Amino acid sequence: MVNNDNEQDGQFNPGETFPFESPDTITGDQKPKTFKSRLWSITKLLLKIAVTGVLLYYVFSKIDKNAVKDLVLQSNPWWILAAILCFFISTIVSASRLLSFFKSIDLHVSWKFNLRLYMLGMFYNLCLPGGIGGDGYKIYLLNKRYQKPAKKVFWAILFDRLSGFWAIGLITVVLVIFLPQLNIPIFWPWIIFLAGTAVYYFVVYKFFHDYTKHFWEAHIKAVAVQSLQVLTIILVLLSLHHEGKFAPYLSAFLMSSMAAVIPFSVGGLGFREFIYKYAITQMFHMNGELAVVLSLSFYVISAIISLLGVYYVFRDDKLEQD
Repeated sequence: MVNNDNEQDGQFNPGETFPFESPDTITGDQKPKTFKSRLWSITKLLLKIAVTGVLLYYVFSKIDKNAVKDLVLQSNPWWILAAILCFFISTIVSASRLLSFFKSIDLHVSWKFNLRLYMLGMFYNLCLPGGIGGDGYKIYLLNKRYQKPAKKVFWAILFDRLSGFWAIGLITVVLVIFLPQLNIPIFWPWIIFLAGTAVYYFVVYKFFHDYTKHFWEAHIKAVAVQSLQVLTIILVLLSLHHEGKFAPYLSAFLMSSMAAVIPFSVGGLGFREFIYKYAITQMFHMNGELAVVLSLSFYVISAIISLLGVYYVFRDDKLEQD
């Protein structure tokens, strides 16, 4: 997604990324950065922007821009508003999913504080692609205010993201039923998914037992998050007056959602559009212009919701206020 988790995304949303940095680098206990490390950070950011720009240029050079313009102009704004509302609800459920993992490590924060922190994290992920982002800020703040070990918070956030991967896999397996053009026996995706789920749970139970306390509760919420984001894409399709098959576009959206965690782009932007268009045109032989509009629409919707977190940038005293 697109994501956009599209923070959606993810939910896997486009505003959400994995906390790739070590938790030890987020707590504030590390040595001051050297000039070389700062230069490397700036270089990485410039490379991400360059990769994103090149991919977007490539995608738009392969489509009919007038067709894209016509799709946007003919869209129904009421369906778009419904899509924005649907994505916002997915964000609330996604914050609740993270709270389930926090409860597993006995990190008891209020529901309101968690949602506000989640929204702030989405904003940071959107606007700070070269820094530690929203996940890093969550680790830093929870470690500082609640004296919870940074590594425990790190793993809680990581498992929150992994639950999103698992949910994407489940929904993709279900959609395979409606994609005869893939020519894949229906039972094989289910066998692979169930075997992968068994291995996944065994590893978590064996080596990260604390995080299994609310494991299935969180994963049910993950399915709800991804389902709501798929519904967001359906609503955008309706706004564009699409009357053909929905399953290929939904499957391509789930594939592109994986791009949101690629660390070589700005929030997955560019990679998501490239993968979406490639899947639609090469695998399903359908409308590439519609795929690009869907992907960018999801990114814009997730960005709109992410911007709600800007309030807490300037009023961080309101984060824990009832």
